[in-house]
Amino acid sequence: MPLEPTGRHVGFPTTRLRRLRYHPGVRRLVRAVDVAPGNLILPLFVRPGRGVRRPIAAMPGHDQVSPDLLAEEGRRIAELGIGGVILFGIPDTKDAHGSDATSRTGIIAQAVAQLKAAVPDLLVITDVCFCEYTDHGHCGALVERNGQFDVDNDATLEMLVRQAVVHARAGADIVAPSGMMDGMVGAIRGGLDAAGFSHLPIMSYAAKYASGFYGPFREAAESAPRFGNRRTYQMDPAAAAGQAIREVELDIAEGADLVIVKPALAYLDVIGAVAARYPGVPLAAYNVSGEFSMIKAAAERGWLDEQTVALESLVAIRRAGAQIIITYWAKDVARWQQA
Repeated sequence: MPLEPTGRHVGFPTTRLRRLRYHPGVRRLVRAVDVAPGNLILPLFVRPGRGVRRPIAAMPGHDQVSPDLLAEEGRRIAELGIGGVILFGIPDTKDAHGSDATSRTGIIAQAVAQLKAAVPDLLVITDVCFCEYTDHGHCGALVERNGQFDVDNDATLEMLVRQAVVHARAGADIVAPSGMMDGMVGAIRGGLDAAGFSHLPIMSYAAKYASGFYGPFREAAESAPRFGNRRTYQMDPAAAAGQAIREVELDIAEGADLVIVKPALAYLDVIGAVAARYPGVPLAAYNVSGEFSMIKAAAERGWLDEQTVALESLVAIRRAGAQIIITYWAKDVARWQQA
């Protein structure tokens, strides 16, 4: 709006935007962005055993739990109206090929079966990747090239197909491949269709960055790589947003039904770009462990108000264009809104 010589906006005092802010009812009335529990997905970490509840030190309020405790957890999540859960498994035994991930008696297969038996209507999403299951901590089969180890993209595709089919047979409602392997969505779509699961959606981690914000998650999922890093397959944080658009475009072409941008807060521009380019494709953003834990830590020191900053962060993610948010605050948001 142009300014008068006095420095005041043209139209002042007739135009006063603060009129929309004085009354809390008016503020609510004109809001364009909300954060509802039904749009949130809660990550859960599952490990073998019975009666196991192991607190995750870097993520206060979250635990690794055994499958038998998921029934109670699932019922509470459903009562809170949360949109669903995404499962990450921590097996007792790891090997070079992550065999537990493709086993019909593996930790995630057990977890899905327990949840669906207890709470049939709860939306259960499974992470499809191998970093939690391999003894080397990388996201697939390794191959040596020029004296260095790297993930063998095409060999890993076959493993991902087997894993996704196991999850589908256990009762998963959505599978979410997160390894950033080229061609992973097309391979999984073909495998699911051939196994009789053409109805099962794929939520692809289409734009997943090699981020420093994953630290607490790697403790929670016990998935830190034993050597090297994941920069040869996860996206470079300094890459142009157009590279994320290409990744999303390819995944949609291969059959992705929903797509994810991960992390969220440091990549709001990417979320916005994807939302603008593909308005008809459901878009999720993963509000990752580091984003959660740094606010938790600041709140514990009294530097921030956790509820205020958490909700502001989630609103920002929604405003950027995400329809769905995977977040560790899902239960907190539901409780805050009930209070």
